Amino acid sequence: MQKDSLKLGKFEFQSRFILGSGKYSLELIDAAIRQAGAQIITLALRRVNSGGMGNILDFIPEGVTLLPNTSGARRAEEALRIALLARELCGAELIKIEVIRDSKYLLPDNYETARAVELLAKEGFTPLPYMSADIYAARAMRDAGAAALMPLAAPIGSNRGLCAREFIEILLAEFDLPIIVDAGLGTPAQACEAMQMGAAGVMVNTALAEASNTPQMARAFALAVEAGRAAFLAGLAPVGGARASSPLTGFLRD
Repeated sequence: MQKDSLKLGKFEFQSRFILGSGKYSLELIDAAIRQAGAQIITLALRRVNSGGMGNILDFIPEGVTLLPNTSGARRAEEALRIALLARELCGAELIKIEVIRDSKYLLPDNYETARAVELLAKEGFTPLPYMSADIYAARAMRDAGAAALMPLAAPIGSNRGLCAREFIEILLAEFDLPIIVDAGLGTPAQACEAMQMGAAGVMVNTALAEASNTPQMARAFALAVEAGRAAFLAGLAPVGGARASSPLTGFLRD
């Protein structure tokens, strides 16, 4: 069987399920990672308390890749400063760029994000920009050095699913970069659907944090991601009108 790995710049992973860590307790993070088989976990620097109690780094198993984000940045320059701090603290080269100036809707600023991609790429980072699914912004980020694109499926934390489906499909059709669906996915079925569309991966946080059993839900999402990827690689049957599944011959005559 041909090897099917997720490639982000020079990095390579077997799991396509990225685990967000921002909204649930540190004790559940280790269990969720193990149940999901996740190889990447996001990390907001505000949750790192080096040498203190409750350090998130103590709950991340060995071999899991940290994906710091630039949460809190409102300008490209702020994103760069946060990324440099992340590299100093944990040696991170993979960086999820988040530049959000709007505190009401929490939508990413595509213009500042594209600027941040350029700044971070020049500093040797592998930038993964969180963005609204827009073809012009996506082109700018690609040209600036993005290793992948991370469009939101729906407003962050909403669990509303693939509200931006048609726009994400445009990115999937137009770009060779990995498209990782981020924010808004609320159920494993939605994650499966995103993978069936051709997404390279999904990132989930709130849907796990608000589940009654976080580790079990993490496992459910991981299985959904695997199923959706397998369906995409297999090639989905075309959608059409009613068609006989067996030949219309050999009927008994009256």
